[in-house]
Amino acid sequence: MAKKQFKAESKRLLDLMIHSIYTNKEIFLRELISNASDASDKLHFLSLTNEVARRQCGELTIDIVPNKEARTLTVTDRGVGMTREELETNLGTICKSGSLQFKEEMTKEEEKEAVNIIGQFGVGFYSAFMVSDRISVLTKSYQSDTAYRWVSDGADGYTITEAEKADVGTVIEMHIKDDTDDEKYSEYLSEYTLRRLIKTYSDYIRYPVRLMCEKHETTGEGENKTETVTNELETINTMEPVWKKSKARLKKEETNQFYKDQFHDFADPLITVRVAAEGVVSYDALLFIPEKAPYDYFTKEYQKGLRLYTNGVLIMDHCTDLINEHYRFVRGVVDTADLSLNISREMLQKDQAVSVIAKNLDKKIHSELKKTLEKDRETYERFYKAFGIQLKYGVVADYGIHKEELKDLLMFYSMKEQKLITIKEYLEAAPEGQKHIYYACGETAAKICALPQTELVRKKGYDMLCLTDEVDEFVMNILMKEGDRDYCSINSDHADLLDEEDTKKAEESAEENKDLLSFIKETLSISDAVISRKLVSQPVCLSAKGSVTLDMEKYFASLPGEQGGGVKAERVLELNASHAAFAALKKAYETDQERAATMVRVLYGQALLIAGLPVEDPTSYAQDVCSLFE
Repeated sequence: MAKKQFKAESKRLLDLMIHSIYTNKEIFLRELISNASDASDKLHFLSLTNEVARRQCGELTIDIVPNKEARTLTVTDRGVGMTREELETNLGTICKSGSLQFKEEMTKEEEKEAVNIIGQFGVGFYSAFMVSDRISVLTKSYQSDTAYRWVSDGADGYTITEAEKADVGTVIEMHIKDDTDDEKYSEYLSEYTLRRLIKTYSDYIRYPVRLMCEKHETTGEGENKTETVTNELETINTMEPVWKKSKARLKKEETNQFYKDQFHDFADPLITVRVAAEGVVSYDALLFIPEKAPYDYFTKEYQKGLRLYTNGVLIMDHCTDLINEHYRFVRGVVDTADLSLNISREMLQKDQAVSVIAKNLDKKIHSELKKTLEKDRETYERFYKAFGIQLKYGVVADYGIHKEELKDLLMFYSMKEQKLITIKEYLEAAPEGQKHIYYACGETAAKICALPQTELVRKKGYDMLCLTDEVDEFVMNILMKEGDRDYCSINSDHADLLDEEDTKKAEESAEENKDLLSFIKETLSISDAVISRKLVSQPVCLSAKGSVTLDMEKYFASLPGEQGGGVKAERVLELNASHAAFAALKKAYETDQERAATMVRVLYGQALLIAGLPVEDPTSYAQDVCSLFE
């Protein structure tokens, strides 16, 4: 029989289908299994009202049979089948989808919802040409006594002939291409590879997907030992997704095992979130928050995103559009039939449904975290230890657009309580008349609480938040204020920790010692030297002028290369005018300015060390200290 040409424009279009639309060759099996599932769905649906279809509808399975010797891979379904005309229409016309037409011909809305047809574009079948050089399709329609065979070796066209077939359904036989230096097509005849592809992409197809597997059986012992090899069809897919099971049937142990198996974790998830949403966009989701961050979590290799399924068929392994960056630690799956996919079903189109699901999941995750914080503090603190810093980065990202959502999930170490507290808890415990939410930055909470600047905070009976993460001070700057209280560093001149009388004394002392302060400033070449309004028992501390704080300087200095090496704070040395060290310095300034300069350098070195900054020349610093003993 003479070959018929495809009804699409040219060979170029089929070549485009095979080589350009799909980026991953192994996706072909997903497409063929999805088509087989669609055919099974159609027959099942028709059998509900059609007597002919009811008689033809038997056990609906999808069988995969590799033959290494013949280099063939066969996919068999027992679905609705095709007539000669449907073969011409569906396989002879590229981009003609029989499944889509089947749905469009339904008139009642409930009928449309009754069948979860996957195919939309009519190109999935042609993906098989990525791995095969000849395809034979043997099919028999439920409404016909005659079977037909469609054969094609690609763009040159196809033939259709009558054939013999006992049962309804379709058998697709692919002749797998020969291996090349770049491509090992033989892997698609391997039981291991086929099992992996079925589990990865089609594990939740509702019908049994059976793979012909070799079974090895050994009998006898010693010289009489023999091995028998048989071939058996083994059901590979799970069929019913965990996230589709009712709460009554689903046990916590089952979801935990699903998480560990699917996301390769040894530990159970810390928090599990289940969503079954119906409405404008209907979807099921099963989300997990791990107990610990994955080893690569803070590297560029880590891939955020949720697994996206459409009617149980895996579309994307990491769908980044479904999860916000501040919740990037969440793992899990989303299954929906309402998303618009691109023609290859490998990525999403940008549509409203994606945004709706992402927004709803964002609210649900926040709600579950808030509930855990309020009802299971221990679990929440374990979560916060692992991922709290991610929430902080979420606050500062995008100019603080998410700060209102995330701030009630934040926790900081309390100087007074000596444990993690929320901002709300800090405010509830703050005494009346306290104007600010006080904080200080440092390497550890212990070092922060030992800062000399904290003495006035304690004296006032105020609490202070100890900030130990590099991003913390940026978080404070983004949050700005809560009600009528702003966030205020204890190093700030606006900390309002001195009484009016003490403030007046500090101003008088500054005026009295203005020459000495100028001498200190010039000796150290720093931005300023001032009489402190923060110190009680300690002689000195270091602060900064302007928008760049000392901790910001430390953060930028920690960046690789020269990214932040040029960002410097305007340093200010603060001195306690009531301390004996200041009295000694004042006396030396009046009698021996060389000795006074040495004392200034020593006091500045002490201030640097207290602030957690390096002394620029440790040897000179040690010599200055020793010279004061002469």
